[in-house]
Amino acid sequence: MKVQPAPASGAHRAPVPAGHVPLPAWRVWALAIRPRTLSLAVTPVLLGTALAWADGRGSAGWALDGWAFAAALACALLIQIATNLHNDAADFERGTDVEGRIGPLRVAAAGWVSAALLQRAAIGCLLAALGLGVFLVERGGWPILVAGLASLLAAWAYSGGPRPISHSAWGEVFVLLFFGLVAVAGSHWLQLGRTTPAAWLAGVVVGLPAAAVLLVNNYRDLEGDCRAGRCTLVARLGRDRSRRVYALLMLLPGLGVVALALGGYPGAWLGLLAIPVSLRLVRSLGSQAPGAWLNQHLASTAKACSLLGLLLALGLLL
Repeated sequence: MKVQPAPASGAHRAPVPAGHVPLPAWRVWALAIRPRTLSLAVTPVLLGTALAWADGRGSAGWALDGWAFAAALACALLIQIATNLHNDAADFERGTDVEGRIGPLRVAAAGWVSAALLQRAAIGCLLAALGLGVFLVERGGWPILVAGLASLLAAWAYSGGPRPISHSAWGEVFVLLFFGLVAVAGSHWLQLGRTTPAAWLAGVVVGLPAAAVLLVNNYRDLEGDCRAGRCTLVARLGRDRSRRVYALLMLLPGLGVVALALGGYPGAWLGLLAIPVSLRLVRSLGSQAPGAWLNQHLASTAKACSLLGLLLALGLLL
């Protein structure tokens, strides 16, 4: 099955690269869900669950709830996919994905899938997450209900409404909150039925580099965002100060790792192995003029975030 261009409506279509041929449907949908960003949803769930294991394995009668873990992981992925699909459609409808954009081609702007179909797919993902959420609320009670409803609302508010978060300077705070604090502390609570300062600290540790991923995205798209009227954090700060913020987001987690290690989780020291990778990325961001290379830098930042979270989780399990 080949995907043919969908009729454009409400916005200018982005130029399709020269030599373009119709793509298989699975390839188009893979582009739409943005698989490189999905690790940002998986990592905090793994970390929160690993921390719960470290906290609960010495307690009599405690056992890891594998079904709750699997459902939480599926919910996180579904909400992230829905956010990406909704963002693709909403940016197209607002005319944000315009000619000259150096980021990856978006499927609605390219005319491969209609914005309406993307919106329906996003709603389907959110409904599936809501269904799984009922099971999770039964396991974790009202805190999971609050976290789940807030996450569903945030998935819509990121690109929807009259003042979408993605068009403001609060995007990085949004990522820190939902891809760090809520995801890690929520996964921890789901297994133990209680929270600890370490769970919130671990959320900050992975939430900061996750926010750096969005900052790189907005750093890359600065000129186009300004033309489209998007006032992101990078647009407010400018490139020079944004690079300094990026350095803080990538390197401050090292202090959190040290705090966890000294606070009763000696396996957390393993997380420091990811800091040299972060340092290399910080140096790289200021080494050349903005361009298409930032697409790979964004992917590398996401990988560095996942590496940090996975090493920290492994250390906690050990």
